[in-house]
Amino acid sequence: MEIKVPTGIRHSLEIDVDKSLSACFFGSGAVEVFATPALVAIMEKTAMESILSYLPEGFTSVGSEVNIKHLKATPMGMKVKSESYLKSVNGNKLIFEVHAWDEKGMIGIGTHTRVIVEEKSFMARLK
Repeated sequence: MEIKVPTGIRHSLEIDVDKSLSACFFGSGAVEVFATPALVAIMEKTAMESILSYLPEGFTSVGSEVNIKHLKATPMGMKVKSESYLKSVNGNKLIFEVHAWDEKGMIGIGTHTRVIVEEKSFMARLK
């Protein structure tokens, strides 16, 4: 089944940074700041959500590559906004530019690749 997802799609999400998103909580660091794994997660979620309305029932997308620079620390209590931009589509492979900001400026930038899959057959291959 051919699925048409147009390039140029933009989407954004905003979260409040709390201890559940800290480097200490994730185990990726020893200080109470917004964790790099949390940054990657919000960027992936932003990209994933941006294409949901284009996928037929039974299809989803999975992350396959992340290339992110975490530019600066964000303290607890700040808001973080993530934005994705669908840069290119090659069959079922989607490449996004992703950016994130806190209340003081840009904190992350990079690219994220997702692949469209049929959920049942994807899960069946794991058994």
